[in-house]
Amino acid sequence: MHTLTRMLKPANCTLILGLLLMSDAMAAEPPRPNIVVFITDDQSQLDCTAYGATDLRTPNMQRLAASGMTFDRAYVASPSCAPSRAALLTGLMPARNGAEPNHSRPRKEIKKWPAYFQELGYEVVAFGKVSHYKQAELYGFDQHAAGKFMAKGNMKAAKEYLNSYTGEKPVVFMFGTHQPHVPWPQPRGYNGDEVELPATHVDTPTTRKFRSQYYTSVTKADQMLGTVYDLAREKLGPETMFVFTSDHGAQWPFGKWNLYEEGTRVPMIVSWPGRVEAGARTDAMVSWIDLLPTLVELAGGEAPAAPDQIDGRSFAGVLRGEDDKHREQIYTTHSGDGNFNVYPIRAVCDVRWKYLHNLHPEFKYQTHITKAGNVDGAGYWVTWVEAARHDQRAAEVVNRYLQRPGDELYDLESDPLEQHNLAADPAHAERLEQMRANLEAWMQAQGDQRILYGDPVLLENLPAAAAPSRAPLVR
Repeated sequence: MHTLTRMLKPANCTLILGLLLMSDAMAAEPPRPNIVVFITDDQSQLDCTAYGATDLRTPNMQRLAASGMTFDRAYVASPSCAPSRAALLTGLMPARNGAEPNHSRPRKEIKKWPAYFQELGYEVVAFGKVSHYKQAELYGFDQHAAGKFMAKGNMKAAKEYLNSYTGEKPVVFMFGTHQPHVPWPQPRGYNGDEVELPATHVDTPTTRKFRSQYYTSVTKADQMLGTVYDLAREKLGPETMFVFTSDHGAQWPFGKWNLYEEGTRVPMIVSWPGRVEAGARTDAMVSWIDLLPTLVELAGGEAPAAPDQIDGRSFAGVLRGEDDKHREQIYTTHSGDGNFNVYPIRAVCDVRWKYLHNLHPEFKYQTHITKAGNVDGAGYWVTWVEAARHDQRAAEVVNRYLQRPGDELYDLESDPLEQHNLAADPAHAERLEQMRANLEAWMQAQGDQRILYGDPVLLENLPAAAAPSRAPLVR
């Protein structure tokens, strides 16, 4: 280079040197990773072999866990489809992005997921239920195939995209399956007599049948994950970053539409060969709103700042093995789902304690499960109500689902399934008051207006036969 520069004029020499230095800098910059995000629809965290389930089959989720990091304390912002996905795609909690009840959408002016990555040179595509159905076109994806409930052809479109990928741009490829959303398929490979029922269930033959149908749907989701995972590694490269998670808990009592752990704690596994330790596990508390800034940072960008720009905070340090903690508290909200579910709830939890505030305990808690019956795959509910007429435990489960106190406090360490409400225990009065104050302060900071969506049903207006009595039953 010295010989060459002696032969050139000073101005030309300066230009060449600048170009060479720029070329060296560009060569030193690592290529932006291709990113795949795979989302299941209505799957509770424990319904996955990577989280200890022994009575269902999710080999591909297990395979992903073996290649990456499994998050034991991953939470969504809200336990229904539209507000959960809007929070993911904006990095903002529902009250701040505007999508509070189900089927709502975030405000138009808010910066959304695709724009962050497009600024980094990415193509951002979505196939299937990534946003909430027809809302996909509002987010600014470069390509998308979605719009109808249980639409066929989304997997075909995803395969066509991956098979034609040229590598001209790095890609954020998002795929959302409708599985295991209701209606669940007929059982295949599962025997209702052999499935394990959660403590929140009433054991009836119909319940076991529907549970085996749900498991069949979970396995279908797992098969789709395996298809996308293998094709992405083949077409995008084996070093592709792959994220698997679910939008909220399953459509079972105390799951979807609830702020209990079954409704808001979800599977989350991140695989990135060479960057994320294979087979790693973490109990760092993370939220779905944290995925956006995390992936922006790992893509080479600057994570948007919280709370000025978004609510989410990057947990890239956890993935790199630099940190073993992230959030000290997780906040979750639920505002309702039309007239099927008019029951706003807010909650906060730390590693051990969980506090829920039911804003209107005078309302009857009801959902598609109790109102829609077989239409939404919940024909088992009537068998629960019938069992409650002569079985004390069944009555307790049914009553707990339909009628709730204003305050609920649970020790997640000794009571992970949240069966024992400690809110009225004087020994925990100080803790209850502190968590209630923390939640109230957070709601104020969020601008949470406690808006009531839909027409509630008051408990006092219930016909006597609509729910079992709170009084102890005699067998």
